[in-house]
This record gives sequence, C-alpha cells and structure tokens, in this order.
Amino acid sequence: MSASGRQPTHDLLAALLDGMDAALCAFDADGVVTHWNREAERILGWTAAEAVGRKGFSGWAARPADAQDVEDRLMAAQDVPGRQVHEFALQTKDGGRVLVRTQSAGVPGADGRPAGVYCAFTEVHAQIDLERSIALSDALMDDASWAVVLVDVDLRPAVVNARAARAFGSGRTDLLGRPLGDLLAQGAEELEAALQHVLAEGAPPGPAEMWVSVRTPEGERRCCWRCGFVRLGSPLAEEPVPLGVGWLFQDVTEDRQDALDTSRLRFRTAQLHRAGRAAAECEDPAEAAGVRLDFAIAGFADHALLDVLEPSADPGKPPRLVRTITAPPAPAGRGARPVPYEPGHPVLQALDRIGSVRASTTRGEAADGWARARLWPEGTAHALCTVLRSRGRTLGALTYLRSASRSAFDRADAAYAEEVAGRVAADLDLAHAAPERP
Repeated sequence: MSASGRQPTHDLLAALLDGMDAALCAFDADGVVTHWNREAERILGWTAAEAVGRKGFSGWAARPADAQDVEDRLMAAQDVPGRQVHEFALQTKDGGRVLVRTQSAGVPGADGRPAGVYCAFTEVHAQIDLERSIALSDALMDDASWAVVLVDVDLRPAVVNARAARAFGSGRTDLLGRPLGDLLAQGAEELEAALQHVLAEGAPPGPAEMWVSVRTPEGERRCCWRCGFVRLGSPLAEEPVPLGVGWLFQDVTEDRQDALDTSRLRFRTAQLHRAGRAAAECEDPAEAAGVRLDFAIAGFADHALLDVLEPSADPGKPPRLVRTITAPPAPAGRGARPVPYEPGHPVLQALDRIGSVRASTTRGEAADGWARARLWPEGTAHALCTVLRSRGRTLGALTYLRSASRSAFDRADAAYAEEVAGRVAADLDLAHAAPERP
C-alpha cells in the first residue's frame, strides 16, 4: 500500500482508539508501548507522546517494585489463548496510584507468531459501579419485591419482571409491546398520563397510588397500585435522550380496601348516631322513620323507598304494599299509594325470604327499561331490598336504589341496610301502636 493509502488508515485507527470508552494500550513483542489512547491518558495522566516508545511501565506508569510483575503478567497473554483478566495498581503522572482492572490478549503477526499484546483497562471502582448497575437491573427483573415494568417511549411494556406479570395475570412475554389499554379495563388513561409526564418532565417527587381494573382470563380485577417512576436516559448521548420509563409498583389493594371499609363503617356509625338523635326530636314516629331514611341514603344510595303492608279492604285478599315514604321526598301532592309489584319482584322476594335481596341490571339490558319494569326511578341499575320486622311481625319493605355510575350493593351494604330497617320498623310499629292525639 502506498504512503498516501497508509495515512488515512492510520488516522482512522487513531480516531477509533481515541473514541473508545475504555483505556487501551498495546505493546509489541518486546514490550514496547505502540498505542496509547485518550482514555488511558485521562486515567493515568500520561499523554500518548509520553507513553508510546517506552518499554513496559517501569519508571513511569508503575512503581519499580511492581513494574516487572505487571509486565510479566501482561506479556504472558501472548502465550495463552483468549483474554486474561488482572488487577494492577498503576502510577499516575502526578505520583498517585490507581487500581485498574485489565483485559489483555495476544496479537498474532502475519506469520501467526506472537507479535505483541493489547491491553484494555478501566478503573476498578468504575468497573464495580457498572457491575453493580447490571446486578441491580438483573435483581429488579428477577427477585425484586416490587413489580417492575420498563416502558418504551411509545408507552408499551418492553421488559417485565415476574412479579409484574403476576400482577397482570399473564406471562412475561405476553405483555411485551401491548398497549396499556389492552391490559387495563380502567385506569389506563391515568397511567399513560403519568408516564408521559415522566418522559417530558421527569419523575414525580414521591410514589402515587392508582386504582385500576386489570383484564384477566377470569375477568376484571380491581386493584390499587402504589407506583413509582424513573425516567430512563441514554448514558451514551451528549444530551439526555429518553429511552422510556422505569415503572415500579406494589399491590396495596388489601390495605387500601381495609382502610376504605374502616372509613365507611365509621361514617355509617356516625350517621346512625345522628339519625337517632334527630329522630328522638320527632313527636310523630312515622316522621322519625323518614328522618332516618334521609340520613341513611347519604353516601349510600340515590333513592330509598318505604313500602308498608296494609290490610286489604276485601277480607279475602292478602295485605297490600303501600308506598308511604320516599327519600329524597317525592314531588308535592303524591301521598301514600299502592304499588302493584309483579310476581318475582325483588321486594316480594325479600318479603318471602324475610331477608335482603340484591338485584342489578345485566350488561345486555337497558337500565331504564329494567328500572321501569320494576316501578323504580329511571337510571336505576342496582337495588337492595330488605324487610321491616318488629316484634316478630313483617311490617313492609325498604328498598335502596343506585344508578349505573355507582357500584352494586355488597354484603356490607346489606348489613347496614338491615340495621337501618330495624330502626325504621321500630318507628313504624310505634306509630301504629300509639293512640291518636286529640
């Protein structure tokens, strides 16, 4: 090759060596330094002009007591296959010492004989930091007590650890690349907004709790996750380039549900207490029953309907149900009136069972049509019917109604409704037993 051809090749090699993140030096077969890049200069302080041409490290890059051992171990790489890893204490230009980890390997000549050695080295503490980062990443992906998901800039899972996969009720590979809206029935929009904020602005100051509904093969599962976020940027770019978001979360559903149940029980107990004090100031027991219903529906239901059993005018017919109280109150002019429930109505079921009955619309059934067929206000989607019992007698039924925007009644709701019904029944029994006032 001509001299003009060798010069561009030499310049390219020099540029490649100087652009490396690791320090690199090379020795010929006699141990003379032939190459020395900028990272080696940064770590030890010796420039390429000062290093190239020296034999070994003795007298400049290593203390005399260490130099021969360092040179022997480095040059021994010519005689064995593969790379050799060593740790040495080298000397900086200002007289300090740096512990480095080296990887060295022999360089064969054109005839296949050893022609020298190349040696790449880094400061041990930097290498340890890298190894710790890799170990932390591996531990988070495998053994962490938190669920971990690495989300790319398109807000799709790129890496998922085992705990996160269990939280989603799916396999780790099944989640990769899928939109969050496919994985969450509710809460995806809030989560995506948080991830976009992290990509744009950085991580929030502290963990945030989110309620989500996870789509699983068994159906939707409601969960509360405590989430933390970390923006991931490339360490190789001159300016931070977002690679995605590290999303860590813990399932705290049980704790939050316990807290919600406790708060709900505390509120309902306080409502019963307030209702009792207000009812005690009513001269008319029937009025007291209405007061109790006004307190009962607060935070519990949208409507409450009180149907009382009254004897039929025809002695041969069974008692009829008469709507006496509605909460909130019905428009003026609508007094007590019979309610002609069809057979199988939830109210009639509750009277037959002498217990509570819960009912809700199905997915394929229009809420308004469902409510209209049962003589309930439009928009009703959930109902809870319970009986009024006092002194061993059934006095009527009490019905609570919720719209589709609220959850269905559960067992705890039924227990509260029965407690209210018992007190309302006592008021109604007292109203019938009390002599009329002149």
